[in-house]
Amino acid sequence: MVPEAAKDGAPAQNFRFYDNRQKYLMFVNTCSEKWVVADRVARELDKLEPRPPALRFFDAGMGDGTVLARVMRAMHQRFPRFPFLIAGKEISLEDVRLTLDKMPDRFFEHPETVLAVTNISYAEAPWLQPGKPEAAEKLVWKAVPLRGHTTAEFEREILALQPFLAENWRTKVSEKTGSMIPETPTVLILYRADCEFLLNDVIPQKGQARADYDLVLASQPFRLRAPTEFKARRVLAPLARALGVGGRLLGIHSAGNDPGLEIVQRVWPGEDPFTTSRRMLIEATRDALGAEAAGFRFDALPNSEALFRYEMHTLPDEIDSESASIGTSTLLAAWNAATYVAQIEDERLTAAMASSEYLEATRAVLRKNGELWFNDESYVITRLRSA
Repeated sequence: MVPEAAKDGAPAQNFRFYDNRQKYLMFVNTCSEKWVVADRVARELDKLEPRPPALRFFDAGMGDGTVLARVMRAMHQRFPRFPFLIAGKEISLEDVRLTLDKMPDRFFEHPETVLAVTNISYAEAPWLQPGKPEAAEKLVWKAVPLRGHTTAEFEREILALQPFLAENWRTKVSEKTGSMIPETPTVLILYRADCEFLLNDVIPQKGQARADYDLVLASQPFRLRAPTEFKARRVLAPLARALGVGGRLLGIHSAGNDPGLEIVQRVWPGEDPFTTSRRMLIEATRDALGAEAAGFRFDALPNSEALFRYEMHTLPDEIDSESASIGTSTLLAAWNAATYVAQIEDERLTAAMASSEYLEATRAVLRKNGELWFNDESYVITRLRSA
């Protein structure tokens, strides 16, 4: 029997790779991907022409907030006195907590900031409003004016939101798709009370929020093995529709063809989850937009601009010396990073780790290359000004 999710073109049931906290946190803390992605996003800022009342940025999958915090710093450097509306989607309670933990210094350095966080779907999150009436009726909307003036005061006020988050950021498994969905659609708005007058036209209002973003970041927003049509129809096309005139959607995903994939293929010969190129995604998004596609420019970018890489952090000479042994902790970090990026399911990982062959495969690749790196690729979709 074909699972209902497969009929709908959705990712496989009973598996959501990014919910594995241990793998995720080890990857984030041992690899430079978040730094490099944030730098790639920052390059887009010079191409923006924001319009009053605010520069509007949407993060389609905040994760632990590392990229978002770095992008906000770059935004402040480029637009030091512009009001910001920063909106983001994240279904993971732990990731929302980690993100909010990085925000006190952002509100201190850039007082003219409004932060909106939601757990609703990609197709609806940019508008901060569920599409189905029954879901809209259940929407929990909480606006919090921060009354402090220092990072310590902002931190205490944000920490006081933990009970609210614990109550409203719960998830359940969808009977239809097998993926995690929020029990309660929720929007949390944060801003400084002493800037409320200035930000009156920026603070979203329940049922009246607009999208019109100047910049949307879609970094690894879907499972690699999800059907291309699903990625375009359910994620990229809605995010493109959320752009304002002249707005830019920056898409980023893993590209493979790197030592990380070599580790995976030594254990699982022929394994290659990186089969959907940026050009395929762009064409599928064009098709998903239909007649609306005429109002957008789809730019796959030349390889020199589209492709970039990041590395696993290691100590100097830790793996490039023939005489030095590679520590088990380094091997485990490299194995975790390679299998995390390739999104290998737990069942296959458990079987592969029943013997020491996976460590030998990892050691051989590190010895061969002297380091471990991964390739990402990017593309841009822009809403035309004549639209």
